[in-house]
Amino acid sequence: MPDLTHLHPMVVHFPIALLIIGFLSDIAGLIFKKSFFTQAGFYLLILGALGVTAAWFSGQNAGAGISEEGLLKQALETHEGAARLTIWLVMAAAIARVVVVLFKKYTGMLKAGVLLLYFLGVVAIARTGYYGGELVYKHAAGVQFDLGFGLDAVTNE
Repeated sequence: MPDLTHLHPMVVHFPIALLIIGFLSDIAGLIFKKSFFTQAGFYLLILGALGVTAAWFSGQNAGAGISEEGLLKQALETHEGAARLTIWLVMAAAIARVVVVLFKKYTGMLKAGVLLLYFLGVVAIARTGYYGGELVYKHAAGVQFDLGFGLDAVTNE
């Protein structure tokens, strides 16, 4: 069976990009009064919500191989907590957006409320990504050190 722990770093970048660009597209729709941008923001939110779900499940698998203790445990728990908040906010924004679009009520305060949820989801995913980056670059979580040649070459044995 293939090692699926490498799936998480490949998946996480998609929802980050989709949600940020989607939100910016929605803002462009507000500024320029073009439905194209608003529709793009809607579809990118839905795709981003699917991507957040994939990132969550792949992250659960990736974290299973890390022994948790000390600072690494604290950093991993911080990242997991941020991811939990992100998935809730993004799913709430996506569901709310689908409902108001289906009922053709994407105007006024409902639109502002959905955009606020969307914005909070974007902030949350940026925060989660920051903590994920700290896991890798500060704590070397999941990093495998291999120079490409055997131990004999390093120790001169």
